[in-house]
Amino acid sequence: MRSFISIDIEKKDVVEKILEIEKQLNETGASLKLVEPENLHITIKFLGEISEKDIPLIKRILEKNAKLFDPFEIQLEGIGAFPSMSHPRVIWIGVSENREKLSNLANGISIDLDKAGFRREEKPFHPHITIARVKRYNSQLKKKILQYRDNSFGKIVINKIRLKKSTLTPQGPIYTTIFEIPIKKEEE
Repeated sequence: MRSFISIDIEKKDVVEKILEIEKQLNETGASLKLVEPENLHITIKFLGEISEKDIPLIKRILEKNAKLFDPFEIQLEGIGAFPSMSHPRVIWIGVSENREKLSNLANGISIDLDKAGFRREEKPFHPHITIARVKRYNSQLKKKILQYRDNSFGKIVINKIRLKKSTLTPQGPIYTTIFEIPIKKEEE
């Protein structure tokens, strides 16, 4: 099954702000595939194809890393584009506050998964929420991204990580939670 490890964006007021920006981006006339509210997330690690027998090992790795942190808040802030503003393919919202703590969590998970033989990540972890995929862009879209590049979307608490299954359909991906691990520092 195609899978990834994520932190889902579920805080209602944050999701509403993201949906408002998606609406404004869509009104530029560019051809976009907007991310549905139930699919908004930060990918901690994309695993690709895994088998059912891999799930217990992934769970142990996530539990080990989740015990190293207490729940913490991150600030969702700024809009950008991959690979660049001149050729946007993905529009994203970034993370400012506690970005380093989130990166430490993701890197710990990634190192342990790499050691266990899972797909190695080519690029360094860049915490973000994908909000749209760009099929065809225009100057209005670029102006709108620049207009909101420093926008704040609010804070969310990082208190759980999930293994998600991704089923690709012609209408877009369907994400299903396989399991969820609470983030809670183990007492010494």
